[in-house]
Amino acid sequence: MKFFHLATLAAAALAFPSDNSLAQRKTCTTPKVRKSWAKATAAEKRSYINAVLCLPTKPSRLHVSTHSTLYDDFGYIHAQLSAPQRIHGEPVFLPWHRYFVQVYEDALRSCGYTGAAMYWDWVADSAAPSKAAVWDPVLGFGGNGSDTDVTNGPGKLRVVNGPFRNLKPTYWNAAVDPHYLSRDWAPGHPEGNQAEMIGNAYSPSVMDEVNSWTVYEKFHPALESSPHGAVHAGVGGGRGDMGPTSSPNDPIFFLHHTMVDRVWWQWQQREPQNRTFAYKGVRNDGQNATLSDVMPMLGLAPDAVVRDYMDTKGGTLCYTY
Repeated sequence: MKFFHLATLAAAALAFPSDNSLAQRKTCTTPKVRKSWAKATAAEKRSYINAVLCLPTKPSRLHVSTHSTLYDDFGYIHAQLSAPQRIHGEPVFLPWHRYFVQVYEDALRSCGYTGAAMYWDWVADSAAPSKAAVWDPVLGFGGNGSDTDVTNGPGKLRVVNGPFRNLKPTYWNAAVDPHYLSRDWAPGHPEGNQAEMIGNAYSPSVMDEVNSWTVYEKFHPALESSPHGAVHAGVGGGRGDMGPTSSPNDPIFFLHHTMVDRVWWQWQQREPQNRTFAYKGVRNDGQNATLSDVMPMLGLAPDAVVRDYMDTKGGTLCYTY
């Protein structure tokens, strides 16, 4: 694996002005526009799906297991950085996953994809998540796992329709455990005021509460908990790939996290001068978070610094919503 030396990263960080005002940042001129899956054309959806199906044909960059491919690298990295937690429950959650989605988009381009990352607007679909366009069996990601298909054994519910029904991820959490893509949608329990796929936890009213926080150290944990975590639990349940730390096994992960990024981007755009580089809180190691914090990618891509991923039209990024 190749790692950037921390000194190199520190030098890169010093190259930026201490004043992170937008006026001093290099901006892109033709940003890609990330759109909702529901609003994408059939051709755009097919192109995206074909690129995802190409990733398992590409060799792993990590070479951890003889079974693994470039597709598996994403689940492996996420699992490794989740135990102990280095990318959740702390300020870096949002910029790290913003970078992770970009690395995935770049990987799709290596498979001929020319579009931008797309998102699942789970807020718009929160009243009936199972009816969302993302689950279409032809121009989507397929549906729920099956109780009757025992191919994976009792611990995983195999997805039996859609373009990814034969997808076979290598990892379950951090262990080598080849299995067919699995989902275990959380059922609704009206008697307990629990909507299907926990949709009530990412409803418009919940998002209004999340967005009411005006400082980053309050906003990021609010976004990570109920809406973000509820989507993982609602889709993955106890026997689906969106539940374990290897959740990028399910390609819906990246549409989910692009939506998380969109919510953060919208929050930043409400007060761009004050919020674009708003980044504060306490890391899991007890240290105060800074814009020079290093975001590890363990060889899948170069390690990066937070500062470079705060502005979607400056630094190293060039996209909008």
